[in-house]
Amino acid sequence: MMTQATLEEEIQKLKSQLTGDMFNDMDIKDEIHNLEMKLKGVKPMDSHFDCVGCGA
Repeated sequence: MMTQATLEEEIQKLKSQLTGDMFNDMDIKDEIHNLEMKLKGVKPMDSHFDCVGCGA
């Protein structure tokens, strides 16, 4: 399991790869979102199911 510091480092590394091009950045932003959800321990409100859209 990744530590909080490792997750934050990975998020910063991914953010540094963003180009500003929506199509090129889509996968990177998805990875950032997934890592941020893990970091915050967030799941969709009112749901006991895992988030289908992002796997959190």
